[in-house]
Amino acid sequence: MYQDILYETADPVATITLNRPDRLNAFTNRMGNELKHAIARAEEDPEVVVIVITGAGRGFCAGADLQGLEAIGEGRSMDSADGRTDEPPDLEASPGDASMGASFQGPYAYMFSVRKPIVAAINGPMAGLGFAIAMFADMRFASDRATFTTAFSRRGLIAEWGIGWTLPRLIGTAHALDLLMSGRKFDAAEADRIGLVNRVLPHDELIPWVTEYARDLAAHASPTSMAIMKRQVYSRLTSELGPALDESIELMTESFARPDFKEGVQSYLQKRTPRFPRV
Repeated sequence: MYQDILYETADPVATITLNRPDRLNAFTNRMGNELKHAIARAEEDPEVVVIVITGAGRGFCAGADLQGLEAIGEGRSMDSADGRTDEPPDLEASPGDASMGASFQGPYAYMFSVRKPIVAAINGPMAGLGFAIAMFADMRFASDRATFTTAFSRRGLIAEWGIGWTLPRLIGTAHALDLLMSGRKFDAAEADRIGLVNRVLPHDELIPWVTEYARDLAAHASPTSMAIMKRQVYSRLTSELGPALDESIELMTESFARPDFKEGVQSYLQKRTPRFPRV
């Protein structure tokens, strides 16, 4: 089904791998469509609790394919650069919670409304569009070999794909403007220091560690609770404290009536792993 990504599941994790290693997984329109379809597929799979996105080979994503950008500059479609214009209609998908509103259904922003945690495992160089997309993941873990650059200013472009909104919220305006305006390359240690990534791991340990992290979430955290928490965080990013607090109290009261609450308390008292229903 897929040409530019790989998709595999191993209960409770769905792993989506950007798969153009000969081009450092440079992004194409087709890759974007396939990524969206695979995320929707994982979201609907009851065996999947956590979605992991990573890259094949030595890189995460080098950004938009430069041949594709050249084609755009010549007035052609991005994917015409390598002769692939076929975009099968069965790759149309709409993941995420539509009730969160249009803002959370936009390109790549739909990842914020997906009910399951999305983790980016950054295994190598990440630039441009690849950088912007990773900002829509819920968590980012990086290899100690990873390098980063926004790159846009050095291509005569602007803060694309919502990164002017996401990046300051993750690392603050001063760090964000430094990275956006300079377009400079920086390493995993700096990404960790400024809070761009949650943790840096030895390269060979990255995927096993992220997989174990996902399994731990699936074993000990309520999928329903995680889905509601994710919605709370993203839907209230621009809200005042009062409405967010009122909503949290209302949702807390609702959670008392769910079987997840009873199971969470009983499993703790009985000193056993909880058995939460999946969503």
